[in-house]
Parts: sequence; C-alpha cells; structure tokens
Amino acid sequence: MSDDDMEDYGFEYSEEEQEEEDVDIENQYYNSKGMLEGEDPRDAMDGFRQVVAMEAEKGEWGFKALKQIVKLHHKLGQPAEMMEAYRQMLSYVDSSAVTRNAAEKKLNSLLDHVGASSDGELLQTFYETTLRALEKARNDRLWFKTNLKLCGLWFRKKEFGRMARVVKELHRSCQREDGSEDLKKGTQQLEVYALEIQMATEQRNNQRLKQLYTAALGVKSAIPHPRILGIIRECGGKMHMHDRNWQDAATDFFEAFRAYDEAGSPRRVVCLKYLVLANMLMQSNVDPFDSQEARPYKSDPDITAMTDLVAAYQGNDIDKFEKVLRARKSTVMEDPFIRQHVEDLLRNIRTQVLLQLIKPYTQVRLPFISAKLNIPPADVEALLVSLILDGRVTGHIDQVNQLLEVGDRAAGSGKYASMAKWARQLASIQGAVANKLA
Repeated sequence: MSDDDMEDYGFEYSEEEQEEEDVDIENQYYNSKGMLEGEDPRDAMDGFRQVVAMEAEKGEWGFKALKQIVKLHHKLGQPAEMMEAYRQMLSYVDSSAVTRNAAEKKLNSLLDHVGASSDGELLQTFYETTLRALEKARNDRLWFKTNLKLCGLWFRKKEFGRMARVVKELHRSCQREDGSEDLKKGTQQLEVYALEIQMATEQRNNQRLKQLYTAALGVKSAIPHPRILGIIRECGGKMHMHDRNWQDAATDFFEAFRAYDEAGSPRRVVCLKYLVLANMLMQSNVDPFDSQEARPYKSDPDITAMTDLVAAYQGNDIDKFEKVLRARKSTVMEDPFIRQHVEDLLRNIRTQVLLQLIKPYTQVRLPFISAKLNIPPADVEALLVSLILDGRVTGHIDQVNQLLEVGDRAAGSGKYASMAKWARQLASIQGAVANKLA
C-alpha cells in the first residue's frame, strides 16, 4: 500500500473509532437514565459519572449527564455535591462545549426544577452561581429568567431591599441605550411590573402600586403569559379594595380569575372568593357565577363557604353569618385579605339589621339592640352615633338610661351634627397650620 493509501486508511479508521466511541457514550447515558427508576438512584449517578469520564473533550453527552447528576444530588438532599456538579456543568457553557440553544434549554429546565425547593440558602447560591456564569456566556434571555427567579426568592423572604435592586436591573434591561422603553421587550417589561406590583402590595405602598398598575395596563406591545396578567389584575383588585372602590375591585378580580383559569393556576379559586367578597361589599345582587367561566367552580368547597356567607348577608341573618365564619374558619378567616374586610361586612349587615329593628319604634333600649346584633352595648352606641352623623338615623342617645330615642322629637339630635361640624373645622385648622409650617 502506498503512503497515501495508508493515510486514507488511517483517517477512515480513526473516524469509525470516533463514531463507535460516541455510540458507546450515548449507550452509557441511556443505560444510566434507565436506572433512574431503580431502587438505588446512586447506581444511575455512577453511570452518569462514567459518561462524563468517557468524553475525551467536553461535549453534549457529558453536559446532559451532569444535568442528571445535579438533579440526583438535589433529590438526595446533597446541596454541596449538587452545587459542585452544577459548577462543572456551567463550565461547559463557558467553554462553548455545547450550543447556545442546548445550554439554554437544559439550564432553563434546571432553574424550574431546583426553583421548587424550599431551601432559600440553596436557591440563592444556585441563582447567583448561574448569573456569574451567564455574565461570560452573555445569554440575555437566561440572565433575565434567572433574575426573575432571584426576585421571587427575595420576595418570599421579604428582603425587599435586595429585590428592589434586582428589579431596577431588570427594568434597565428592558430599555434602550437612551433610557426609553424598548417596545420589543414589552412582554419582559410586564413580567418585571408584575414582580414590582406584588412587592408594593405586600408593603402596602398604595401610591406606588397605583403608578405601577397604571403603567402595566399601558403596556400594549406585549403577549404576556396569562399568569402575569392574573398577578397584575389581582393586585389591582386589592388596591381598589383598599380605596373602597368595590366596583373596580370586582372587575379586576374577575379578570384575574379568567387569566389564572387560562393559565391553570390554583389562584383562580382565590380570586373568585375575592370577587364574591367585593360583590358583597358593594351590596350587588349580581351572581358572579352567571358567567360561563365561573359556573363550574360554584360547587368548589372554598367557594361554597363564600356563597353561604352571601346568602346570610343578603338575608341580613347575623346568626347564620357568624356561624358560617366559625364553621368555615380555615376557608374564610385564615385568608388575611378576606379577614381584613370581614369587619366591613359585619358592619354592613349589623347596620341593615339595626335599621330594620328600630323602624317601628320611637324608643329602643341599647341592651335590646345589643342582644339582637350579638355585640356589646358600647359597640351598639358607636354604630348608632355613626349612623346619626351620616343622617341614616334621626334621633339621639340617652346614655344614662341606655336608650335610643328615634324621630324628630329627639332633642339631642343636633348634638352629633355639631360634633361633626366641630371635627371638620378642627381638621381645616390643622391643614392650614401644616401648610404654613411646610
């Protein structure tokens, strides 16, 4: 054989050898993957380690094997070993041993997988390690997603200072060099707004919340995930509830429910409960379950608790209303947002019952009203004073005899109006003094 023939033969032989080696590595990977369902997952881990060792140079199969090793260490509760394997995996991204799309797909998958962990310290290390690696790889999409998840972690830990710094970076990434909004990044901008809106809601910063809510609804160049729209609308509903704007709150809660329902999120049931709450507070007779989307949830146990409340509320049945609150405590009163507004509901129903109760009388004893409303006489007196000041009850209270005298004959009815006028004058004087000092 000539030297040329020998070279051709040698070249062909080495190529076949390389192909056989690749097949062996691939077989080893899939054999190891088959062991994942076995009794001892560590057998699979040993197999994946062999895959990494078999590659002469960093490549696709070693990258995939390291991903499986990371997941196995996470499953076995070995955070230190998991992070060691993860750093080794990220070195494949740094060295461009795998394509950009393959790296993004696998890292995205791991971000979602590990992101379900409740170990805040592990998540912080995991996200920050990812971000350091991505600074070199310059993968903007993955950088954005990782920072979103890091923001979510700071939100859950209520570390709002750290969260605000990351949010600022994310906003900057959605802008052009001149600081104007990049219209091509409307979807990402909405995701950042959703995070910031949640933070403002948790901090009860209603002024900032209104600004963010308006800005989010003004983003038109976006096709956001329904879950993001659900978050924005739910927080908007809570904002309107804070302002006692029940109608707009009901609208936002219904829109949040529809968005969460489309996304398959369990928050849809929560928003339906909030919608029922808003309807009660605005004393609407409209059934929120008339809509096609909401009708299937009418028999949900969490929803039936709210509909039982509605029935008692609309019937002005205080005993039944309070009985439902006690019986369905886990569904109703353990939700901080609902509990915050239950007092408004109780006040409304007590007011309706009181107005009906005193209608036939010219004199009513406060202890009698107290027994009917299931509240102390002092609370009855406070409720009556507010109703007299609002002009809903004409009369005056005889505190000595614990008596309400109803009608135009009540001599002291002007007292409460004078008190209200005096209070308004004091408020006006206080405002004038404050303006001069400012």
